[in-house]
Amino acid sequence: MTLHHPMQGAFWMVAAGITFAVINTMLQYLGITFEVNSGSAVLYQYGIALLLFVPLMGSGAIRTAARSDFRWLHVLRVGLSVIGIQLWTAALTYPVPIWQGIALLMTSPLFVTIGSAVLLRESVSTLRWLATLVGFAGAMLILQPWSDDFVWATLLPLGAALFWASASLLTKFTVSQDSPSTIVFYLLVLMLPFDLLFGVPQLIVPTGWQPWALLIASGCLTAFAQWSVAKAYSVADASFVQPFDHLKLPFNVLAGFLVFGWVPPGELWIGSAMIIASVIFITHYERVRNPIEVLWEEAHPDKIKRD
Repeated sequence: MTLHHPMQGAFWMVAAGITFAVINTMLQYLGITFEVNSGSAVLYQYGIALLLFVPLMGSGAIRTAARSDFRWLHVLRVGLSVIGIQLWTAALTYPVPIWQGIALLMTSPLFVTIGSAVLLRESVSTLRWLATLVGFAGAMLILQPWSDDFVWATLLPLGAALFWASASLLTKFTVSQDSPSTIVFYLLVLMLPFDLLFGVPQLIVPTGWQPWALLIASGCLTAFAQWSVAKAYSVADASFVQPFDHLKLPFNVLAGFLVFGWVPPGELWIGSAMIIASVIFITHYERVRNPIEVLWEEAHPDKIKRD
């Protein structure tokens, strides 16, 4: 049984959120400046991540991954992830504004919390439920489904959130035996056929060193971000770490502002404040509720689970 280390789980999920914000900005910059379409960008991104990550694993780690007891669950997990990616890409192509799309993706903790309690049989406290609902309310404030400007395409990120939440639950289940490296290995390998299917028909080969530098960097960061997510789920309960995924909204908004000068509507800041407040509160609650565990980890760092 995996021990619940809240601070480690929070750290790795926040690290993943920051990294994904950088990746999203890189891909948007590639599309705007160098006209690299989404299919080509994803193919290069995950292909480069695969080429860089697999050699780092070593032959022994690859053989261990191949002997996983959850091979078919990994296939299902990656399949759900691919559906989520296609829905998310369709939303961006419509286009749904990035801050509105990210806000809807943030409803995934609601699905994960329910799934964690029902399927994984994790103990979900009332305060965790409330923190998740506060984050959801903040996302709804940004979306404003009651507005006359609401369109059906804004539901596409909601569908992506559902499929990615399902994939997250399977990730939590598989990390009970498989290491984060194994989780990322299967993701990168099994995504390649789908990436080829969607990327080859519209493949663009960039010219010059700048787009290739960005693509290589996005590939490296993608491998790290996916590993960070798997690591977060391996050291803490899914229902605890998932609310930290809320932080991807301010991270993406900040990156978009710094690179493109994009300024979202004022409601975003209110919603973001609600989300950040819920994350800060749940972190404080976990530290107060589990002081013995925190002190034990600080006194015995050599016994904390590592790969």
